Amino acid sequence: MIDFHCHLDLFDDPQQLAADCEKAGIYVLSVTTTPKAWPKTAALAKGKRFIRTALGLHPELAHERFNEVSLLERLLDETRYIGEIGLDGSPAHRSHAEVQLKVFDRILASAQDRGGRIYTIHSRGAADAVLTSLRKHGCGPTAVLHWFSGSRTQLKTAITLDCWFSVGPAMLRTEKGRALATQMPRGRILTETDGPFARSGKRPLTPADARVAAAELAAVWSVTEAEAAAQIKQNLKELLTRVPGTT
Repeated sequence: MIDFHCHLDLFDDPQQLAADCEKAGIYVLSVTTTPKAWPKTAALAKGKRFIRTALGLHPELAHERFNEVSLLERLLDETRYIGEIGLDGSPAHRSHAEVQLKVFDRILASAQDRGGRIYTIHSRGAADAVLTSLRKHGCGPTAVLHWFSGSRTQLKTAITLDCWFSVGPAMLRTEKGRALATQMPRGRILTETDGPFARSGKRPLTPADARVAAAELAAVWSVTEAEAAAQIKQNLKELLTRVPGTT
């Protein structure tokens, strides 16, 4: 199983969850919301074979934490993964669009100057602006659009830029989410959960729920669950080849 976007540090007992994921052999990309969270979040992966940590600054926090970008830049050499970063154009956050964009562009520019990274990117309500920045910085081939909810036209643009997509149970339980998934190239999709923010009823999704997303994709693709899992695993292997030194 692969959970390519999970806020591992924000669960009630992240150490136990990390141990459970390691024991189950679940590949987890543990994302951070601020650079200051990096040390404790990265520590969850210490000694673990299957857990990787992404360095991020969430767009919802960009207007409060923009002064942490310099810290993020100093930490860039510690990881080949960047996230969660991006833009949020939802009503509650669109008033901060200007500072979000400055932060996003600076992070992309700095990471690309260091040889590029694999990115997990938030684009809710801001897909056009996100795609413009990815084109500007040449990041499309290693950018994973997490829980993409744009239009079909925006999806086509993302595909043209050679972007990737991560989809989870919460996305795939909606009609629009499933419709978008059917249009995404099969060779560019990974599974995610976005736990603990995404939920199943009252329960936060955990990395083990990536199996649910894989089963949903199997139905979308009209293949067996084993075939879907093999495709997703192959997709991850392909993505990791795109940034030297990534495992």
